[in-house]
Amino acid sequence: MAKQPMLKFVTVGKEMPQKRQADQRKEDFAEIYGEYAREKAEEQAGRCSQCGVPYCQSHCPLHNNIPDWLKLTAEGRLREAYEVSQATNTFPEICGRICPQDRLCEGNCVIEQSGHGTVTIGSVEKYITDTAWEEGWVQPIAPSVERAESVGIIGAGPGGLAAADMLRRAGLQVTVYDRYDRSGGLMVYGIPGFKLEKDVVVRRNEQLEQGGVEFVLNCDVGQDITFAEIREKHDFVVVATGVYKSRELPGPGAGADGIVRAIDFLTASNRKGFGDAVPEFDSGELNAEGKRVVVIGGGDTAMDCVRTATRQGATSVKCLYRRDKANMPGSQREVQNAEEEGVDFVWLSAPKGFTGDKVDGVMVQKMRLGAPDVTGRQSPEVIEGADYVEGADMVIKALGFEPEDLPVLWDTPELEVTRWGTIKTNFATHETALENVFAVGDIVRGASLVVWAIRDGREAAEAILERVRTGSVMAAE
Repeated sequence: MAKQPMLKFVTVGKEMPQKRQADQRKEDFAEIYGEYAREKAEEQAGRCSQCGVPYCQSHCPLHNNIPDWLKLTAEGRLREAYEVSQATNTFPEICGRICPQDRLCEGNCVIEQSGHGTVTIGSVEKYITDTAWEEGWVQPIAPSVERAESVGIIGAGPGGLAAADMLRRAGLQVTVYDRYDRSGGLMVYGIPGFKLEKDVVVRRNEQLEQGGVEFVLNCDVGQDITFAEIREKHDFVVVATGVYKSRELPGPGAGADGIVRAIDFLTASNRKGFGDAVPEFDSGELNAEGKRVVVIGGGDTAMDCVRTATRQGATSVKCLYRRDKANMPGSQREVQNAEEEGVDFVWLSAPKGFTGDKVDGVMVQKMRLGAPDVTGRQSPEVIEGADYVEGADMVIKALGFEPEDLPVLWDTPELEVTRWGTIKTNFATHETALENVFAVGDIVRGASLVVWAIRDGREAAEAILERVRTGSVMAAE
């Protein structure tokens, strides 16, 4: 079997002017990912070996029945393939775009392990679901029976929306509360549009709204409405707030102008894409155009930042990471994409401080990898005397996210949390220490993947529906 080439961005020559490079990258993206013809989908799906032990399925958090919908796609039975795909996944077209398939299904494909190149599972998943929308196969939310039980969901990210979808289809009355002006959470404001087109998310939001889900936006729980009021109003509550508190950088000069949070940078860019007025972008505060940009971090958020900065027309984009490439927590595919787009990775480097009242440099400590820590990863150690200053006009902090102190913010000390600040839940049902209150996604797991949040939301919805079916709805305290 001939080895199949991996879909990737076309490398753009560095001698091209910056704006032309950015325009060319957009064209490359549209050429490679914008059109995934039926023949290509059937060809790739036909490469599936239909192995006896489907490692792709077992390594998918949703345990999607990947071999079956690949087989149906290869046979040209796209509608049936879509039905199988959506049976276990609330948002398959979103997962097909943003899941790190290289470390989940595709990375464990038997064809990939045998050296012939993985079946492009994510692209096929995206294709069949996009086709389903175009052909009208996606069924609206239309409960056969309306029920009186109501559920309040705090957070309109993937976990909350997945729960809302399942609960509303079962006829429960669902209200989603979110602090932002659009539903979707990080899918709307955190993930760049070149990875996840915003109309794809908006389409799902509209489907939920048209199906009877009520959205209460611009609503900050703890300020605009209390948690106690939400509990009193609904039979069940699902907490799906995500984690938005950015980890901070210590060291001298850490408060200088020009040092910004990743979430602020990405949100401004996405808002601009929606056509919103974004003064911080227009003023240049959250706009990388014409700047030397340094991004600090090694996860997927850092990759989103470096690739966004490149598209905005930064004169240079560097990513500082304290370990080496092999130890990066983010997707290797994303790193490869960033490298092909001209991002310079500075491995084994950590910030020590910053220069300038308006930042003009990062004081960098060179590192080496020492003995493994308790997780098995090698711990970085400082190389004495190897410090230097990396010039920068904008520094983006992409060090990850932590949970907010919800028991304090919501005046609910009985809501139990872990030592990391995440909410404690029952592993099987996702119920918290509070009766009828469930929690899903990053607020339980810590910063994680969209696909895990979808799984949690679906499981919590199933637990609620089981309680409704058995008639064991308990009164809120």
